[in-house]
Amino acid sequence: MNTSLISSQTVELISLLTRQELRKEDISPPVLFLAGLVTVLVGVIYADGTVGAEETQRLRATLTELIPANNSLRQLVMPMVKGVRDRQVYKKLTELLALTACFSEEEKLLLISFGYQMSAADGTMDDREKQYLTIIANRLGIDGRFLTVLEASFSSQGISDTAALAEVHSLLDPARFQALDSFFVRAASHIIEYLPEKPKQQSNQKHSVSSYQELKKFQEYRQQLDAVCGKLYLTLLDGSDRNVLSPNLTEEVTKISRKLESQRFRVAVVGEFSKGKSTLLNALLGEEIQPVRDIPCSGTVTVLKYGPQQRVICKYKDGREEEISPQKYKEKASISEEAALGSFGDEIVNSEIKEIIFEHPNLELCTNGVEIIDTPGLNEQAERTLVTEQVLKTTDAVIFLTHAQNALTEKERELLLYLKKDLNPGKDHEAARNIFVLVNFADLLRREGSRKQVRQRVETFAFDKKHNLIAGENRIHFISAQSALEAILDGTENEYVKSFQDFTKSLEQFLTVERGAIALQQSASVMKQIINTGCDEMTQYREMLEGNLTVDEGDKAKIFEQIAEASGRDVKIRNLANKLREESVVEAIESWNEWVKILPDRLATKSKEWTSEHHHILSQDKLIRDYANQFVWELTQEIDVWSDQKMQFILKQKIETLDFKFKEEFYAIRQEFQEFDRRLSTSLVTQFNNLGIAKNLGGIGIGGSSIASSINPDIGGPGGYLGGLGLGGLVAAGLLFFAGLGIIPVILGGLAAGGGGAFGLGMLDVDGIHNQIKQKVCELGFQKFKESKKSIYKKIQERIKAVFDERYETASGAIAQAMSLWENLLEQQEKRDRQNQAECEVQKVWLADKRRELEQVQNQIEAILNQSDR
Repeated sequence: MNTSLISSQTVELISLLTRQELRKEDISPPVLFLAGLVTVLVGVIYADGTVGAEETQRLRATLTELIPANNSLRQLVMPMVKGVRDRQVYKKLTELLALTACFSEEEKLLLISFGYQMSAADGTMDDREKQYLTIIANRLGIDGRFLTVLEASFSSQGISDTAALAEVHSLLDPARFQALDSFFVRAASHIIEYLPEKPKQQSNQKHSVSSYQELKKFQEYRQQLDAVCGKLYLTLLDGSDRNVLSPNLTEEVTKISRKLESQRFRVAVVGEFSKGKSTLLNALLGEEIQPVRDIPCSGTVTVLKYGPQQRVICKYKDGREEEISPQKYKEKASISEEAALGSFGDEIVNSEIKEIIFEHPNLELCTNGVEIIDTPGLNEQAERTLVTEQVLKTTDAVIFLTHAQNALTEKERELLLYLKKDLNPGKDHEAARNIFVLVNFADLLRREGSRKQVRQRVETFAFDKKHNLIAGENRIHFISAQSALEAILDGTENEYVKSFQDFTKSLEQFLTVERGAIALQQSASVMKQIINTGCDEMTQYREMLEGNLTVDEGDKAKIFEQIAEASGRDVKIRNLANKLREESVVEAIESWNEWVKILPDRLATKSKEWTSEHHHILSQDKLIRDYANQFVWELTQEIDVWSDQKMQFILKQKIETLDFKFKEEFYAIRQEFQEFDRRLSTSLVTQFNNLGIAKNLGGIGIGGSSIASSINPDIGGPGGYLGGLGLGGLVAAGLLFFAGLGIIPVILGGLAAGGGGAFGLGMLDVDGIHNQIKQKVCELGFQKFKESKKSIYKKIQERIKAVFDERYETASGAIAQAMSLWENLLEQQEKRDRQNQAECEVQKVWLADKRRELEQVQNQIEAILNQSDR
């Protein structure tokens, strides 16, 4: 709901209906939706000219169910009903449209759904009522097929349009509304109960290299756990509405649900050009989607994912998005042959495209929760390499392609070692389990002896103890992507389809077992902690009901004092975090400036080792391009060194100071909880620990849609101040992303402006010519790099700020949870003080029911985990 679209007319109308002087900021989404809901429901009641008892009862029941007794919306209900009836707002479409102007598609559908339920309240749907609803729905832009579904659902008729039913289920999924307000969650849950069961999707996949049964099972378990999460949410929401359970419990469950819903496996395909990346992707997907050429063609990042219909979305760096045709996609996803061959560096570098999203309903791998990332080819061009490195930060697994006839060249070995470090920050001494090496074009190795030699070469490097590159079973596969693709498209079998299937099974095993299962277990673990906290709070309240626990006036005063102190602790931590952040920025920039002073000499020294296969006279332009690429690569390495050494040292000291303050403040909070537990037999310390606060203080999570970002202990864990805190390689790639883009065109342009013959006078002095070119490349490249000084400073400040902000937000969230426990104790006592003995007995029964519900949820979680472990 886009509340910024609320007009002055809407504010005035709701003020009249509620008989209150309201401002725009007073009108929350629930208030706005309630006004529209009352209007539609009253309109249905009066549409047939009679007001039946069943309809009046339905109106009262609906509003009572949606709005808890202690909710402030309750006081608006009667004035709204009377205002809508007296002013006959239900007859004025312009006013109803004003009320719903900022509604989303799902919110409009939810609104009209209640209208159909009201129409069926007396057992039949009057034609006049249906006509009234149809007119409103048409003006709101609601799909007529959805109205047919709603009418059939509330009149117990069969539904032939299962696709429309599935869309209605999707639009009214309560999870869609969790970020909005619990009012909407209750409303959507209410309507969903009346809809027929959601139909299962039918796949029309024509070609598939695998059935991906394990991925399908994982998705089923994930969906089951999310459904259980929804049940847990409703149980806790009921307790929160009754002031028995802390509101933060529902907030935590919402976070888990969002995490479960957004979890996707992200698999990146990387490698130098001409290794068959696009063909591999087409074989994985069973369809020729990616453009294939013998020259570099991956000009931008392309994400292939599931979507209900085939469409291509082009995202630009300035924030614009554009839906384009599949044919235009093939043009935009690739670079021109001239640019690929090195004639137009500007075309490669200055592309406005950030990424291209390709959605498809029938790609078997993608329908099972896997997103495939086609990256710009590593080493095709330095700046595209940097873009690729950025993408890898949120990747679960990497498929690295090499050519069978020249497997793992020296550059590829360097890239693999760099990938290992980039994918697994803070684990330099551990072998990577998330890298798969595919030796493509295996069909070109005709002799068995050749195959054995290549396999030995690859395995020796991959499993060598010195490099400690790859770990895990079945991480190296010999394939022919082209032969496999042709057989897949023809519906035939050959040895390369078999070898390709072996690879996909290995990838599937890794994703489901070493990524997915761990992610499910972590989500389930947090859910169990929340359940334990809910049970502890219920036990605490039961003790109050039975008179075994009483918070007297002195205790209440002490609690208010603790809440105030906790708020003060939050301020102290925030102030310290801000102070340390500013100190870090100053020290980092000073360190950066000192490092930049010696950088030219370091790069000049390294340039002596630069090599190129191109002739210094006959292909001088390509020679210059080679050296320009090596300049950018060396610059990247140098920034990595600075961030890993200097930046780490600066942040380490500051973070340790901040962590010490965290521990000090949380020790004090625990001491107060322990004192109350000792005197009153409460369980505040246990509740505090069950919320996972102590664990959260160990590190800061970095959000991401990939499963890797949610389970990797070094992404947001204590392992390494840079890897764990989101700097390290990210600083390097981030800084060079600003400084590096445009370096190569400047170098090429500068050398061209100087005249190609400038280096040709000493034709016999080969070393001299090479040294002149290298010197000029360094001079022009470093000049461009220094011009990015402001951008670099800004980037350093942004990253340091992000580190401290995330650290503070975690601590602040923990303090808020501690305050919530204090407040819940007060609310429980106040609720108990207002109740007589009979009401207490009713509450005990309710508590027993809710505890059983939590136990059922606990059992369902265990059942899902047991199934997933088989």
